[in-house]
Amino acid sequence: MFWPITLLGALAGWWLASIPGALLGALLGQVLDRRLGLDSWASLRHRLGGGKPAIHGYELLFFLLGRLAKSSGRISEAHIQAARSEMRRLQLASTAQRAAIDAFYRGKSSGDGLREPLQRLRGRHDEAKAILQACWRMARAQGQIDAREHELIMLWGKWMGWDSAAIAALDQSGGQRQGAPSNLGGAYEQALRLLGVRADSEPQVIKRAYRRLLSKHHPDKQAGAGATPLQVREATERTRELHNAYALIRERKGFR
Repeated sequence: MFWPITLLGALAGWWLASIPGALLGALLGQVLDRRLGLDSWASLRHRLGGGKPAIHGYELLFFLLGRLAKSSGRISEAHIQAARSEMRRLQLASTAQRAAIDAFYRGKSSGDGLREPLQRLRGRHDEAKAILQACWRMARAQGQIDAREHELIMLWGKWMGWDSAAIAALDQSGGQRQGAPSNLGGAYEQALRLLGVRADSEPQVIKRAYRRLLSKHHPDKQAGAGATPLQVREATERTRELHNAYALIRERKGFR
């Protein structure tokens, strides 16, 4: 937890009146931080009219569910029904349901990082547990969980302070018995191989590799070069694979 106005108040107080001023400034700053719900520089920027809105509470949950639903490439009716089931489970009122729906669709289209809001849940066991269980239910909405979905849930759980065994134990549908993917450990490695980068590659190197491959395989470029309909479909599938691989690497390494 970080209190931005508390820090600014302490610095301003120190400059004006040394130690007594710093103490008074920090005290007043903490009052403002708590009243305004500020716990990071990002939340302060949002209050001042800049940056992206923070996500928390049930909106964070539905943002995650939207990200999961989209991770396999397409949101299905089963995903939408699973999101509605979570709304009923939480007994959300109509206004809260609209906010949840908005968060779900922001999650499916947004590349926003989730490390910071999820790390705030460290030590909040019950809240983190409920989120992870809902994520497992969404991942199994179509019956079989894929490696990308599994990788995301494990990563999010680790950001919340859980170990791999505890995260997996929350999957109430029975793990391998219900069709868990057989090569879960290799999803990240497969993504690295697809982009032709290493685990220790810098973000800029990864971005350049992704953009180069995306340009090479983009279906519009293939169609413009006279490719057959089959070749265009293959390029479309390749582009989807590149997008999913890049999203997985970016999520794991924590860059935008």
